Amino acid sequence: MIENTYIYHEPFLLENGSILPGIRIRYHCSRGPLTGRKVVWICHALTASSNPLDWWPDLVGAGKFLDPGREYIICANVLGSCYGSTQPHATDFPLITIRDMVKAHQLLRLHLDIEHIDLLIGGSSGGFQALEWAIDSPGLAGNLCLIACSARISPWATALNESQRMALFADTTFGRGEEPMAGRRGLAAARSIALLSYRSYAGYCKTQSEQQDDVLIACKACSYQQYQGKKLTDRFSPYSYYTLTLSLDSHNVGRNRGGTAKALSVIKAHTLCIGIDSDMLFPLSEIEYLAEHIPGATKEVISSDFGHDGFLLEHEQITSILCKFLNSGAAHWPMPLP
Repeated sequence: MIENTYIYHEPFLLENGSILPGIRIRYHCSRGPLTGRKVVWICHALTASSNPLDWWPDLVGAGKFLDPGREYIICANVLGSCYGSTQPHATDFPLITIRDMVKAHQLLRLHLDIEHIDLLIGGSSGGFQALEWAIDSPGLAGNLCLIACSARISPWATALNESQRMALFADTTFGRGEEPMAGRRGLAAARSIALLSYRSYAGYCKTQSEQQDDVLIACKACSYQQYQGKKLTDRFSPYSYYTLTLSLDSHNVGRNRGGTAKALSVIKAHTLCIGIDSDMLFPLSEIEYLAEHIPGATKEVISSDFGHDGFLLEHEQITSILCKFLNSGAAHWPMPLP
């Protein structure tokens, strides 16, 4: 896949009324022409980049279920991210909503002359975006795959997001502009909080249990939390993290549309909703709601010990479910078996 940047030079009106003086969108797409190929638009989650080969390598890649050499695959970095799109450098950046992200990517789609998307797919907050696409432009996508997401952010998820922002502000360096270490300790703590909602009790017991029965104090899980916190601070901006967690709390497909049920009812895409049985961030009840209110939607459940992160880790189950879905009569998409 190749990396590109699209620059929109006109003022960009945000949902909250603020105006950005133009925007920049980093994106990755397949090499070669668009004509004659199935178009797959992948919506990435919170801290991912526009390169799905980096964060979904078992599903996307040469010889994989979604092959950039066969399908025309595109993934665009969201507004507010620090991976090449327009991003914040302080805490006073205007609110970016999920709808703003989709509105920006619609401009990119038009720029690329993409008139139809054969498969629109996203997990977690990528699923938020895919939902907004399907409601905003009901006839655009032929097939829609929503993984581990919801129609509206829950109070539980909002509380987790606010706890992470509190961790950012507890770091007294957060807000000091672009100082090298500004907000880094707060970001590490925020990531540690988030990770607890991404994984599960069974998952931690499976991977972070002490190897010796007679240790004085348990520390393996502590080291893991510290490692994951540092891993994110080495690659991500605290200001982008703050901005993007706020964008999560904007998610409500029913806003100004008569409620979530009415909004979901306009979706025309052949839709697959995938939930994860151990997901505490978006429990199966959220997926069931989507499947019940999107016309003709199909629901599938992944079994995993790894909670919400199962949408990144359980590639064999996702591949199997997608293969069955896309080879069904309603999909009009004959896919090679994995």
